[in-house]
This record gives sequence, structure tokens and C-alpha cells, in this order.
Amino acid sequence: MDQGKNNQTNQRLKQLSREMKHHLKTVIIPFWKKLRDNDNGGFYGFMDYNLQLNQEAEKGCILNSRILWFFSNAYLLLKEESLLKEAVHAYRFMMEKCLDHKNGGIFWSMSYDGKPVETIKHTYNQAFAIYALASYYDASCDQDALKTAMELFELIETKCRDASGYLEAFDEEFKVIDNDKLSENGVMADKTMNTLLHVFEAYTELYRVTKSEKVKARLEEILEVFADKVYNPKLHRQEVFFDREYHSILDLHSYGHDIETAWLIDRGCEVLEDKKIIEKMEEITKDLTDQIYKVAFDGRSLANEAENGIINHDRIWWVQAETVVGFLNGYEKTPSKIEYLDATEASWNFIKEYLWDHRNGSEWYWRVDKDGKPDTQKPIVEPWKCPYHNGRMCLEVIRRIENAS
Repeated sequence: MDQGKNNQTNQRLKQLSREMKHHLKTVIIPFWKKLRDNDNGGFYGFMDYNLQLNQEAEKGCILNSRILWFFSNAYLLLKEESLLKEAVHAYRFMMEKCLDHKNGGIFWSMSYDGKPVETIKHTYNQAFAIYALASYYDASCDQDALKTAMELFELIETKCRDASGYLEAFDEEFKVIDNDKLSENGVMADKTMNTLLHVFEAYTELYRVTKSEKVKARLEEILEVFADKVYNPKLHRQEVFFDREYHSILDLHSYGHDIETAWLIDRGCEVLEDKKIIEKMEEITKDLTDQIYKVAFDGRSLANEAENGIINHDRIWWVQAETVVGFLNGYEKTPSKIEYLDATEASWNFIKEYLWDHRNGSEWYWRVDKDGKPDTQKPIVEPWKCPYHNGRMCLEVIRRIENAS
């Protein structure tokens, strides 16, 4: 790339970073600060499309973990003490209410005043608690947070897996139950790509702050499962739902998960600092990114998924956020692919115009159609809708661009 083009590209990246920081500081952070429940702990669990807050709605433990992760990382980036205070608030709710002090593990959901509602234990949920606690430890240096994260790691490894990988759902005492929380599209999966991905994500963060050899060994095993069982080289995609032996049970191409997986695996490999693993997995992550660009990106946004070859054209909040990070990651890995940078900017522009809800006191819509019309039946806040994806998008873009400067 000649100097003129290089300078132009750098200016584009710096502008993207500036816009992300402004969005983070003026939209996402203020919105979620307002959802802090000072009376009962944690953060309020539901706001409908009309921006009516239900202060007595259930509080999902995944929601709380993701908020803890978000404010911890926002503090690590911005160094504003108010952000650490929000993280402390979320941490206390997790430790006092979400954690099962009798049987171990994290519950699925709590009542608004902190009583267990759904007491099932899901591997996905345990993973997000680890992810949050590891980041909170990094932000606060609280040794109890790290101790709890390692205890949850041991719990997953002893109670939530079989010889070939991670099982999904359990009752309060860790007896296997149906995986209705992370199954969809008419199937009931014994194992899912989604849970495996977020166990990997959590263990990456845990290894980053501990350098534990046990955690490292599990990360390497998970990468082998992705390469050998989950990734489908013939179709240039991941399979999504599996039986216990990792046989795919549904023809589903999850566009959002593939672009998310590409950058999360690259991130994990960088933390592992193993050149052989990086080289092996980059072949896969580059293929996933390239295929998503070819089949799912329309020049301005990403479709949701394709089941049995039929495309769902909805534009989901988290899919668009992961698209921005995924294509920026693809561009960083292969700077000659300037189309990935173009796609990063186009996706962000779509978000600004259509997914960002500009109404006073709101954040992002849950879903819009491919023309940008919002789904008025979907809430603004619910147990899965939180600052994890869009907040992380901002944090990742800012970090990557500022670190490269």
C-alpha cells in the first residue's frame, strides 16, 4: 500500500475509533447506568419497546454476568472510577444472589429482589460468570473474584462435560436435563457450537489473567473440537446443533456466530501465543470470514442465518455488532482485503442509522428488518439483551485501533 493510501486508511480507522468512543460514552454506558437497581441489587431485567421499565421483572444471571463483564472492561479502557463502581455493584449481586452456595454454580435467573426463580445450571451460564469474574479481577484485583472464577472452571470440568466435550443443561444438583434454553429451530441439542464458543471465550479471559496450565490445556482441546467437529470445510461454515458425538442435527448456517467465532478464536490463539495453533486456526477463521462476506453481507449489513438454504433476512442487534468486529479483525489479519474495512464501516453506518434507537432514554433496537424497520414487539432490555455485544464492539474497535497507532 502506498503512503497516500496508508494515510487515508489510518484516518478512516481513527474516525471509526472516535465514533465508537463517543457512542460508548454517550449512549451505551449512560443507558446501562440508569438500569442499576439500588434497592435490590443488580440491574433491572426488562424494558419494553415503549421504554417502560419493569422494576419487578426477573433478573437473568447471564444479563448480570454480561453487565459485570462490560463495566469491568469499560473501566479498564477508560479508567473512570464510576465504571468500576458499577462493576462492583454487579459483582456483589452475582456473589450474594446468583451463586448457589449449596450446590455450586450460577443459577439461571433471580426474582427482582434476588430470590432464585429458575435454578437450572447451564454450562453457557457458568462460562459467562467466569468471563465476567476474570475481567472483574483484572479491573479490581479482587482475589475472591479470581478464586470464584477458578472454582467455576473446576465445576465445568468435573460436572458439565463428557469425554468428547461440553454438555449443556443441568438441574440444581447437576443432573442432565433437556437443553431447552439453547436449543431452537425445532431441535433439542445435546451439544451446541454456541456453548462451546463461549466456554472458549471465558477460558481465554481466565487464561489471560492467570496463565494456568490447566486452563491452557482445555483451550487447546476446545480448538481441536472446533477444527475437527464443528468446522465444516466443505460448506465453509460451522455446524450449530449436535448430538452427544458431535453429529450435526440441523442444516443451519448461523452467520452471526460464524463471524463472531472467527475473531474470538483468533483472539484466543493470540492469548495462547502458540505459532502452530495460530497458523492452523487462522486458515479456518479466514475461511469463515470470507464465506460470511460472500454469502451473508449485502453491502451494508448482515442477514441472520440460513436454515435448509432459506435465508432469514432479519437484522439482529448482536449479529450486526459482531459483524463490525469480525470484519475489522479480518482486515487486520489480511490488510490487502480492503473490502473488509469497507464492510466494517458500512455495518457501523447501518447500525447508526437503523439499529441505534435514537429515542430519548433508549439504546439499540432488538431487531430490524433488512430495510431497517424496527420490530415493535421486541423489548429494549431482556435477559439476553444487554451491553455485551454492542458494548464489546465499541471496546474492541477502540482497543484495536488505538493499540495499532
